[in-house]
Amino acid sequence: MSPDHPPGLDLDRLRVLLDSERPGLAHGPLTGRLIEGGRSNLTYAITDGTTSWVVRRPPLGHVLATAHDMKREHRVISALHPTAVPVPRPVLLCEDEEVLGAPFYVMEFVTGTPYRTAEQLAPLGPERTRNAVLGLVDTLVELHAVDPAAVGLADFGRPEGFLDRQLRRWGKQLDASRNRELAGIDELQAALGRALPHSPAPAVVHGDYRLDNVLIDAEDRITAILDWEMSTLGDPLTDLGLLVMYSAPLDLPDSPISTTASAAGHPDPAEIIERYAARSGRDVSDVAWYTAFAWFKLAVILEGIHYRYTLGQTVGAGFDRMGELVPFFIEHGLTTLQEG
Repeated sequence: MSPDHPPGLDLDRLRVLLDSERPGLAHGPLTGRLIEGGRSNLTYAITDGTTSWVVRRPPLGHVLATAHDMKREHRVISALHPTAVPVPRPVLLCEDEEVLGAPFYVMEFVTGTPYRTAEQLAPLGPERTRNAVLGLVDTLVELHAVDPAAVGLADFGRPEGFLDRQLRRWGKQLDASRNRELAGIDELQAALGRALPHSPAPAVVHGDYRLDNVLIDAEDRITAILDWEMSTLGDPLTDLGLLVMYSAPLDLPDSPISTTASAAGHPDPAEIIERYAARSGRDVSDVAWYTAFAWFKLAVILEGIHYRYTLGQTVGAGFDRMGELVPFFIEHGLTTLQEG
């Protein structure tokens, strides 16, 4: 395949579809490229030479349709686009697998930078870095302020028993990749189970909300929230807990996991919690539980990657180091829960 025709993207078939569904949208011949950085679903930028769009589809050879639900992603950005929440404008959803070999959707191309590391933030300087991260908090408040029923998302999830289900789900993920002793992980899971907080009113939850899942423009404004594959209706404080976790500097030499928390000017967890509480009006007194849950979830994800690495199922660099990070995440989860 040439760089202009990456695997999983048949530009000729896509053009035929666009011309029939959105006549006059594309003018010149289409070219496309894979956008690196997505966790699982494949994201391509396509252009006719004048205008650009983005195509999202499941990974090649995907099996679990539920894990890569394009209709669901398209639905949530379509519902949120008319609100104050910055999401790309949806163009079309295609459930016909004949076109690209899997369901996919097309949305507008939004300009902006996803900041993945402290090094990438460094040129912004402390003040702009601080503003960008506080903007991330404010945008999360905007998302959680959306009335799900008012935008047609009343049935987008099952908020009742949400935290209990989440904890059990990640416990099952852990069991599926157990092939070594992990001190403290069962203790952490049990402690989280004993202290389940009472969830506030449900909101649209992103599920993986962090700095590198948004685009930021030259004026440090968030132009789009991306990667809605984990979104649902549930406890909004799970998004806050994850954001707080990612705001704790990891202090790990040569870590294969990139975080932005050590960047000069990056607000600390306390300021992020305070800002969210002040702007949302929500009670955040249980935030330690949600943050500990985020540490647990990441420990499980990393252990899953380590497990696949031991089976020779990973491709690329850095996977050999994932296993040694897991105890660090478990320890942080336990400490966060104990110290509140």
